Amino acid sequence: MDRLAAMETFVYVVETGSFSAAARRLNIGQPAVSKTIAQLEKRLAVSLLLRSTRGLTPTEAGLAYFERAKRAIDEANEADNAARGSASGLSGNLRISAAVTFGRLHVVPHLGAFLDQHPQLNIDLMLDDRNINLVEEGIDVALRLGALTDSGLTARKIADCRRVVLGTPAYFAKHGEPTCPAELSKHQAVVYNLGGGTTWQFTKGAEQQPVIISGRLRVSAAEGVREAVLADHGLTIASQWMFAPELASGTVRAVMSDWVLPDQDLWAVFPTGRMVSAKTRAFVEYVNAKMIPSVGSVFTTTATPDDEPLTR
Repeated sequence: MDRLAAMETFVYVVETGSFSAAARRLNIGQPAVSKTIAQLEKRLAVSLLLRSTRGLTPTEAGLAYFERAKRAIDEANEADNAARGSASGLSGNLRISAAVTFGRLHVVPHLGAFLDQHPQLNIDLMLDDRNINLVEEGIDVALRLGALTDSGLTARKIADCRRVVLGTPAYFAKHGEPTCPAELSKHQAVVYNLGGGTTWQFTKGAEQQPVIISGRLRVSAAEGVREAVLADHGLTIASQWMFAPELASGTVRAVMSDWVLPDQDLWAVFPTGRMVSAKTRAFVEYVNAKMIPSVGSVFTTTATPDDEPLTR
């Protein structure tokens, strides 16, 4: 194994915390990873990892090597891209993470044009409503919605999306249409556990009204919220992206338009401590320039023009 490959193996071991997880990232057997680390320590004549029943911990020398190895790998990848030149486009694999429904509605339909621009590039799209560990899963960039609770994340805000109260015309015909927040207590709500829960703050000019909505149906995934609303089970409070096709067709409609709810943010999130690759940067720029405008009034673009992501 060459020196750069050995560096990459060591970096994956430190990032994932185990030989087995690094082996899965590299798509090789665990013995091969163990052998590579042993050979690396022998060549350097220094112990890089402390092994115990609780896992692997880098030594002081291992931490220093880890930081320099990461930079060397990032710089080597960027050098490859620069040498290929813009004519050949981007190449290799790009791993992207997004929530299931958001990815289905607003990412997957637009990937074809991006792949056409870069015929040597492959995309591995991981759709999961959980905020997965980007390092352990080898993710280059994640598209995440809502507040970022981890202050250590490296992220760039891409857009805002308005939240609304919405339901089907059939539901409103049967149960009436609320005109102010106080009237929501008379309605059955489909509660999205990951989308804000039951407590909301409505604003109309200088007036504010906090509301606790109630409903017999709580759902942990956006797909379930969509299906419940479309089945006339109740109204819901949701970001417009979740019902963008139905809002456009009139299958659902937003009500109480003079009352404003807090927007939901869309972020591009990157593994902390890594250089953002050219292909990752190109994808984020594509999202900002092509994917977001294609949804019309659902999103308001807020991305900065800076090349580097913002560290929160």
